[in-house]
Amino acid sequence: MSNVAEIFGSKVFNLPTMQARLPKATYESLLRTMQEGTQLDSKAADVVANAMKDWAIENGCTHYTHWFQPMTGVTAEKHDAFIQPTEDGTVINEFSGKELVIGEPDASSFPSGGLRATFEARGYTAWDPTSYAFIKDNSLCIPTTFLSYTGEVLDKKTPLLRSMDAISKEAKRILYCFGKAPARVVSYVGPEQEYFLVDKELWKQRKDLMLTGRTLFGAMPAKGQELEDHYFGQIKERVSSFMKDVDEELWRLGVYNKTKHNEVAPAQHEVAPVFSTTNIATDHNQLTMEVLKKVAERHGLVCLLHEKPYEGINGSGKHNNWSIGTSDGENLLKPGKDPEANTQFLLFLAAVIKAVDDYAEILRLAVATAGNDHRLGANEAPPAIVSIYLGEQLEEVVEHLVSGAESSAAKAAAYLETGVEAMPVIQKDTTDRNRTSPFAFTGNRFEFRMPGSSQSVAGINIVINTIVAEALSQFADKLEGAKDVTSKAMEIVIDTLKKHQRIIFNGNGYSDEWIEEAERRGLPNLRTAVDALPYFVSEKSLSLFEKHNVFTRVETETRTDIMIEDYSKAVHIEMLTMLEMAKQEILPACLEYTSFVVDDVAKKQSIGISVPNEKEKAKRLSSLTEALIERIDALDAIAAKVPENCSVIETAGYYKDYALPAMDRLRKVADTLETMVAKEYWPFPTYTDLLYRI
Repeated sequence: MSNVAEIFGSKVFNLPTMQARLPKATYESLLRTMQEGTQLDSKAADVVANAMKDWAIENGCTHYTHWFQPMTGVTAEKHDAFIQPTEDGTVINEFSGKELVIGEPDASSFPSGGLRATFEARGYTAWDPTSYAFIKDNSLCIPTTFLSYTGEVLDKKTPLLRSMDAISKEAKRILYCFGKAPARVVSYVGPEQEYFLVDKELWKQRKDLMLTGRTLFGAMPAKGQELEDHYFGQIKERVSSFMKDVDEELWRLGVYNKTKHNEVAPAQHEVAPVFSTTNIATDHNQLTMEVLKKVAERHGLVCLLHEKPYEGINGSGKHNNWSIGTSDGENLLKPGKDPEANTQFLLFLAAVIKAVDDYAEILRLAVATAGNDHRLGANEAPPAIVSIYLGEQLEEVVEHLVSGAESSAAKAAAYLETGVEAMPVIQKDTTDRNRTSPFAFTGNRFEFRMPGSSQSVAGINIVINTIVAEALSQFADKLEGAKDVTSKAMEIVIDTLKKHQRIIFNGNGYSDEWIEEAERRGLPNLRTAVDALPYFVSEKSLSLFEKHNVFTRVETETRTDIMIEDYSKAVHIEMLTMLEMAKQEILPACLEYTSFVVDDVAKKQSIGISVPNEKEKAKRLSSLTEALIERIDALDAIAAKVPENCSVIETAGYYKDYALPAMDRLRKVADTLETMVAKEYWPFPTYTDLLYRI
């Protein structure tokens, strides 16, 4: 591997490259756009385009593409060559400001929730100058937004940028009251990315992994994760080689990839970056998922990003570490040495607490997918109940403020005694961590642990930014014009904490007792995506996003339809895949093996050999195979009765209430048969093969 400092960002049109290649006035104009959100001078586009083209060609590029993030959850790109024909039949390389600023992909071929019909195909991609252009596969990739011909947004990036504007606007109102005037307030994100690896040749033999990203059948192996030996364990040589290549590719793309390790489940791993502004972090996470998949292929592996590829062991999440700070470097969620006396911090903390409590349903629906339903609530991920963990120090602060008790002095630093004289002194953090909490304070940020591993972080942070912006807006309305800002701010803080203390829970989120306690507190428990997604089009939600110019009502409604349809499509594909595997692979194998056992019993009995145990095994195999046929037929009947001409939520409800339970019943009997049928008869690789043959 090359020197990291030398290769980092070598494929990115970043600030040093811009400064070296752009005229000073153009560079400063673009820098203001990136750092302060000011509109770019249109005259600068041609200058920037020409500099980008020259840089890209010098780095081996032949094409450019507007790289955007449609509602598919992955990225999209249409490549055009730089070439322009000349009169003498040759070509020259050209790239204009117009080509940089706007493109025109087909808008009717992407999810639009009905906004774009097939005969209404026109859509536009528009350059996002707040994100860096980069080089990938010999093409200059220009991050863009994606809009319909009629102006509605069809992507995840546009509303994310709008939400960043919203939280900046409202946070600046608060800070002005404290005598501060930052150019901008920015939300920051560091998304941790979990994933599984599987040998590609084994993956090819599993139709379920190929088509759905998860195993629809599979008995547990003799060894799972119970020894807890994989977590942070030694990385296998093949996996380590893969990780090194991932690091190098991401570093060249300017992704601040910092941490890598084995996760809890066998064949599960994680990468995590340093914090970036939310829009850049979103771009980088999309690139990270893409690079993980691409590099895995080169190593004869497949990267699985599904939330629950394997039943019975931990699934994969994407922990969304979120914070806000000013453009001049102040972290607004940093408690300081004495948080109880830090009025500004307490006000921003109270805003987050209020936002999460007021809009728990919307926060829950932001992570509502068919894949994540298999993960949330299991003892590996937070429950579907949204709550906030603050830790001992801040919980004590909240208790003092709510009760009116006398303020305690700032806690002195605590230290750990190891009992080993040679060991250095270890200073403890002021609070522990809670892995069972959906929304946990971790020192100077909040870690939202509910998102699934395959999700774009755009939608998640659109919601967080917007709900916090709304809380800050309400606070600013009360604070502006106050004679004594500090007193008024503390009044707001105390009142907010009293009203929203119910959302704070520092205990075990996995416990049954918490489910009962949450119900007593009146906290929503939206167990499935079908339960959660309709809240997106509640009047409360529609008004929220409309007020902060994040979504129009039409955009919210269409996105709801897209998300619900995605749920139904995912389950439908799984159902049909399961039926194919059961009919074409599992049933023939079971019939063949049962016939072998029955024939063997008959031969032995014909010569007078008593085989009561083998006879019982033959009967059990025959009985289970008959049950398999019955359950295949039952799922077939459900597949044939999927309702038509009804609402998208009614269709999703049918899949949740009928298809998924029938699929579980079919899987149960098939997995039991897997434990009885000889390995040479079983038609595809088992969990032992998939998890340990890497």
